[in-house]
Amino acid sequence: MPRARPGIDAYPLEFSGSGGEFFRVWIVNVLLTVVTFGFYTPFARRRTAQYFWGHTMVADSPLEFTAQQKKMVVGFLLLVVLYLAFKVAAETGQDTTVSLMMLAGAAFAPYFWGSAMRFRLNATRWRGVRLQFTATWPEVYFASWPLFIAALAWAGAAAAIDARVSPSMTPAQAKAAIGPVLMAVGFALLVTVVCLMRLEFNYKSLLVAKARIGGQPGRWKPVFGDFVKIWLATVGVFLGSLLLVVLLLVAVTGGLGALAPKGPQRLGLVAILMAIAIFVAVVFLMFLVSGPARAYREARLHRLVWNNIGVSHVARFKCDLRVGRYVLLRVKNILFTLLTLGFYRPFALVSEYRMKVDSVTLHVKGGLDQLAGQLAREEQGLGDAIADAAGLDLVG
Repeated sequence: MPRARPGIDAYPLEFSGSGGEFFRVWIVNVLLTVVTFGFYTPFARRRTAQYFWGHTMVADSPLEFTAQQKKMVVGFLLLVVLYLAFKVAAETGQDTTVSLMMLAGAAFAPYFWGSAMRFRLNATRWRGVRLQFTATWPEVYFASWPLFIAALAWAGAAAAIDARVSPSMTPAQAKAAIGPVLMAVGFALLVTVVCLMRLEFNYKSLLVAKARIGGQPGRWKPVFGDFVKIWLATVGVFLGSLLLVVLLLVAVTGGLGALAPKGPQRLGLVAILMAIAIFVAVVFLMFLVSGPARAYREARLHRLVWNNIGVSHVARFKCDLRVGRYVLLRVKNILFTLLTLGFYRPFALVSEYRMKVDSVTLHVKGGLDQLAGQLAREEQGLGDAIADAAGLDLVG
């Protein structure tokens, strides 16, 4: 067992599952979800969580996912009822009801997020000690302010468009309105991107800072500027991927044009081949262009977060995930998933999860047994009452 410093022991995290094992869980989940028209979803989610949690070894002890199935089913059914009510209102022309439901959805979005985080942490145990999410609802809603700023930006953009556009516009008026409309939409998009960056930072920092294991609080060190740098770098990766795919598309279509036969049928054959090539390229484009960028952002955030969080002053984490390797793994998984019509998906999930888990090392001050004993004693002092008071039953 490696020793980081005198008095501090290092425990690499490990994922002990395999793609073949999880494929059996996944295929049963897919088949039963299809047969039950989607109503097996909460059972599938619980089985998936139990598999990944149960094979995640932290200091040689697995995590446990102890969520009650009843709560997950009730939460899922509630979401189904709300979705069906929204669809019925939209399809029957009840515009006022639809608007009110959309406003209610925006108002309750922080509640759903807070409830989901409380559910996931309270359902997770390690060595019999439960994790908790202790943020109050005012704290959750205060952290959600970027969400409301983005909503106001789009409401302003909609008002600006309504003021500029009308069914009775002349062509000249419509042409004059294009510039202001594009400016309004562009401003709303810019505000939304900035708000998404801030919202992600707020939620992650709140989740860690208000997490508890036993009675020990989480420790959070990153600043908002760290997230901005990652988002900007992600945009660069996306643009680079887009440029590469465009160049490949041009090369493929140019090659098809060069190989086409000469003569009267040349244009028709070239057009057909180019149409097929463009269609195939667009399908791959949707996955390949965004895939590396999303993987890059995910890996960078994983490194940033796990290198800068801990449990009070008794434990901390270190992460050595190699971003380039993770991006290449994601690209390979996308290609294999497309080629196998989706059947490689469980293997892809396991390989990516394994790489992230295996990159993290837990450093414990004072010995593992001492830490576990301290956490267990403080959990007994807290009991279930605080968790029940702090966390309402939630949507799974």
